[in-house]
Parts: sequence; structure tokens; C-alpha cells
Amino acid sequence: MDQEIKAMGDISNALSPLQPDEVRRVLRWATEKFLPRETKPESRVTEAHIAVAGHDPNRFATIADLFDAAAPGTGLQKILVAAYWFQVCQGGDDFDSQSLNTELKHLGHPSSNITRDMDSLMNRVPKLVLQTRKEGNSRQARKRFKLTREGMRVIERLLAGDHTAED
Repeated sequence: MDQEIKAMGDISNALSPLQPDEVRRVLRWATEKFLPRETKPESRVTEAHIAVAGHDPNRFATIADLFDAAAPGTGLQKILVAAYWFQVCQGGDDFDSQSLNTELKHLGHPSSNITRDMDSLMNRVPKLVLQTRKEGNSRQARKRFKLTREGMRVIERLLAGDHTAED
């Protein structure tokens, strides 16, 4: 038990100076590295969601796997795929645009103006993304977003092979 407590203290010391998104990435990496696939923590994806979507989002081990399966054709579809990764596959309540664009940069598909693109997704009818909150009071404050059901449907249609899906 002493080894376990020491490990928890080491982890706490290592993660304390990091931002929440950095902590999530580190913990995701550690989980994938140290836990066999069968013992990976449960996702918040429900059986009902799997039945409606017709597939299991947990089948994607990485965002690259999801991106490859969806094969998004437009910049806005690429952003929606990244949002789907954070919200559906990772079970997040919401996400921020910087995290989306960081993952897209790693994949070689960054948005040239993520703020404009997020506004575009929020201004669609029907809306594909909603703003859930704003952290801070300046114009540069971090905004948090959530995919709408229609936003999820766009990605689910792409995953089903329908590449005529509107973005």
C-alpha cells in the first residue's frame, strides 16, 4: 500500500502545474500505456447511444483512428470529428476550441481560424455546436462548447460511409 500512496503523490506533484487539457492528455497516455485494453476505464457512452448510432465509439483507440474511419472532406467536418472525439469517444461534457485545433495540428489538419470556424458551426441551422460557457471576462476568454445531436449525426453519417453529409 505504501508504494501505491507514493505513486499517487508522485502523480499529484507531476500533474499539479499542468492545465486541465494537458492533464487529460497525460492521463489518457498513461491509461493506454499501463492498462491493458480490457481494463481501460469505462466511457460514458451509453448502450442507447450505441444502438442509435449503429456503432460503438469506443472502438476508436485514438483520434487518428476516428479521423481515418470518418474521412472528413471539409475543414468544418474535420473540426466536428475532433469535437466528436472529445465529447463522444472520450466521454467529455464539453470541449474547447484550442484542444480541437491542437489535435487537428497533430493530425496535419489545423484550422486557419478556429474561432471563425466554431462561430460558423454555432450559426448553422440546425446548430451543430453550442457554446456552454465562457471562462474569463475578456474578449480572449476561453469558451467551452458541446456538439448538438445534429452535430453528432453528421459524424455518424460519415462513419457510416455517407460522405455527402452536410457540415
